[in-house]
Amino acid sequence: MVIRFEALPGVATRPRRPFSLSSWADRGTVFSWLMMAPPVLFIVTFVGYPFFYGIFLSLQNRPVAQPGTFVGFANFIKAAHDPVFWRVVQNTFIYTGVATVLKMVGGLGLALAMNQQFKLKNIIRALLLLPFIVPTVLSTVAFMWMLDPAFSVVNRVLMMFGMPKPGPSWLGNPILAMISIILINTWRGLPFYGITLLAGLQTVPTELYEAATIDGASGWQRFRYVTLPILQPIILIVTLFSVIFTFADFQLVYVLTHGGPQNATALFATYAFDIGMGGGQLGLGAAVALAMLPALALLIVAITLYLRKKDA
Repeated sequence: MVIRFEALPGVATRPRRPFSLSSWADRGTVFSWLMMAPPVLFIVTFVGYPFFYGIFLSLQNRPVAQPGTFVGFANFIKAAHDPVFWRVVQNTFIYTGVATVLKMVGGLGLALAMNQQFKLKNIIRALLLLPFIVPTVLSTVAFMWMLDPAFSVVNRVLMMFGMPKPGPSWLGNPILAMISIILINTWRGLPFYGITLLAGLQTVPTELYEAATIDGASGWQRFRYVTLPILQPIILIVTLFSVIFTFADFQLVYVLTHGGPQNATALFATYAFDIGMGGGQLGLGAAVALAMLPALALLIVAITLYLRKKDA
C-alpha cells in the first residue's frame, strides 16, 4: 500500500530560506561565539602558552642557551630551602597586604569625596587618573629622584620643619625602602579604586538615602547600612584585581630598588627575574614565579565563593 501526501488546495508550503552568511551570524549562539573567539584566542596565545611553558621550564634544569634536563620538583624543593625565598614570600605578603588596605581605604574616601557636588568636579576627576595613566617607569624614575639621599625633595621639605640633616636614606634603609614602595604603589593604585567605586556610588538610588534620613539615620549610619552593603561586591572585585596586580608587581620595585637593600624589597617577580635572567637558571626562576600561584588561586576561589553565597 502506497501512501501519497498531496498538498491541500489553497494551503501554501513554506519556502526554505536560502543560506546566507549574515543570517547565520545573526543567530544568538553563533554571534556569542564569534564575539568570544578573539579574546579567547588572545588569552590562549599570550597567557595560556607562557603559563604552561613556565610549568614546563619549572620541571627542568635549564641554564640559558643550553638544553634542559627533567628534574621534576627539584627546583621547588631547592627554592623551599633557600632563606632568601622565604624573605621574598614575607616581603610580598607585607607589600601586597598593606598596599591593598591603603588603596581600599583611600580609594573609598576618594570616591565619596568625588561623589559630592563642587566646582570643577569633572576636571578634578580627570586629573585623578594621572597616576594611573603615567607610565610606571616614568613615574618611578621621578620618585627615585625625589627620594635620592643627596637631592631628595622630601628630605628638604622635612628639614624645613626641623628634621636634622642630612635626612634619612629612603631607599637605602630596609624598613624605609619597603615603606617607600608601598606608598608609591598606593599612589598609583588609588585612581583605579577611586574611579571604580565612584561608578558604583552613582548607582545607589537617592531614595535609599532619603528614606534613611527620614528614619533618623546619621551620616555614618547611612554609609554603614546603605552605601557599604551596595558597594561590597564592587569592593571585593576591585580588591581581587588589586591583589593580583600588586602581588605580581615588577616594574616599580625593580626600577626603584632592584629588590634591595639586602633583599628587603625583593618580591616574587623581581626575585624570579634575577634568578632566571640574571643568574641564568631559567628552571629555578620559573619555579619561584609559579610559587605565587597557590596563594592567588586560593584568594580567587575564596572571593568567588563569597560572591556566589551573597547572590544566593
